[in-house]
Amino acid sequence: MVGRPDIVAWRPPVRGITEVFHARFTDHAYPMHTHDSWALLIVDDGMVKYDLDRHEHGTPRGTVTLLPPHVPHNGCAVTPQGFRKRVLYLDAAHLDGDLVGPAVDRPVLDDPVLRDRVHLLHACLVSPGEELEAESRLALVSERLGDHLRGRAGVRPAVHDPGIAHRLRDLLDERFVRGLTLREASDALHSHPAHLVRAFGREFGMAPHQYLTGRRVDLARRLLLEGVPPPAAAASAGFYDQSHLTRHFRRVLGTTPGHYARARPQGR
Repeated sequence: MVGRPDIVAWRPPVRGITEVFHARFTDHAYPMHTHDSWALLIVDDGMVKYDLDRHEHGTPRGTVTLLPPHVPHNGCAVTPQGFRKRVLYLDAAHLDGDLVGPAVDRPVLDDPVLRDRVHLLHACLVSPGEELEAESRLALVSERLGDHLRGRAGVRPAVHDPGIAHRLRDLLDERFVRGLTLREASDALHSHPAHLVRAFGREFGMAPHQYLTGRRVDLARRLLLEGVPPPAAAASAGFYDQSHLTRHFRRVLGTTPGHYARARPQGR
């Protein structure tokens, strides 16, 4: 009996990612096919084998696979238990065209740091309202992919650019309620997205999305203490919805917005 696949797929509001695809397969085997995008693949359980440009490859757990656009490949499980995978389809223009050849030659990247970054990117794509975090993580993932395929993977030197970091903080302060995409910041500051993320982290000890979220939580706190209901406070502070506010509020303060609003001294 053919096993029924377990599939979740969506298109996130993140520039450069055309689709997110999570699936578990047991019996399914992909025929030879192509994509018009880059397929960035991690396997969480089992193992996949596939042919790419007439050469057989596998996807050991803990590695990252990058399949280039317009290059035929297939795929199937190595064992009867099947496999569970997560895939990001990246716009063909997101990575330089000169990386297609190296990706055909070296589609499997054994890099725990890169694998962890891809995992964290998937984790934030599941939750709505985390676009700046997703863009920041994607910028660092793309940078490391390029380094691998150009043969210069390793530890990048620390970025020390306090000027650009402070200018980015000013932009975040101006736009933290409405929100700011990394692409907008990159265009406004004439700086590469990954450089912005690295410079900000070096100067302030946190990522840009963490700073923006902190500003939103601070505003929500003030609104709650003024008697604004949590749903209205969430909207006014720039959160996607009340659950988005609650998730970050609990992470920062260890309690829910509703409990925080009620935690007044007796007699007040």
